[in-house]
Amino acid sequence: MTAIFRREFISYFTSPIGYVFLAIFYCAAGFFFTLSSIQQGTTELNTVFSMLMYVLIVLIPILTMRTFSEEKKNKTEQCLLTAPVTLGAIVFGKYLAAFLVYAMGVLITLVFAVIVAAISTPDWLLVFGNILGLILLGSAFISVGVFVSSLTENQVVSAVLSFAIMVMLYLFSAIASIIPIDFIAGIFTSLSFLDRYNGFTYGSFDLSNILFFLSVTAAFLFFTVRVLERRRWS
Repeated sequence: MTAIFRREFISYFTSPIGYVFLAIFYCAAGFFFTLSSIQQGTTELNTVFSMLMYVLIVLIPILTMRTFSEEKKNKTEQCLLTAPVTLGAIVFGKYLAAFLVYAMGVLITLVFAVIVAAISTPDWLLVFGNILGLILLGSAFISVGVFVSSLTENQVVSAVLSFAIMVMLYLFSAIASIIPIDFIAGIFTSLSFLDRYNGFTYGSFDLSNILFFLSVTAAFLFFTVRVLERRRWS
């Protein structure tokens, strides 16, 4: 797994994808920070973290679109699938590489907290709650993107499908509001990424929300393994 992780991580910076992802993420985060904190003269970072969710829906499909699609396109997938390593290690190695690049982007929010601390003492519990939420949300979205990438050899199709799924997951709370049957509406609400993430932006360390995002991550990585397993023996 280590070799796969190292290869994948390096590949993000031997191609434009890693640089593009980080540049856009940093610029968007900086823009929201300037607009909502610096210009307003407040130490609150909630708005920055809330807005970053929308950025992730656009950027993470770009980050994950090549994970398996590129292998299929370059005809290297069979070599990968027959390598002396488990499918779980292959999937997790690729996921972990994408997640590390993502985490490098999230670290910019710590810089914002330090800047705010120079003006006034921020609510550090709130800051770390927001960062944890952003990490967990990104982890779940990345696992979705990796899964979708395993389904197609076209990177553009992978990115578009990932984006569509992430938008749908975001809209679950809105869908729930128009469903007249309370039981079904409750299911959509409980699966809403927006509702689950918003709790963290207010500094709430709800264990159920933490477990939700970890479970989504594990589930989509498992689905990816199953897709590869079918192709290995097909």
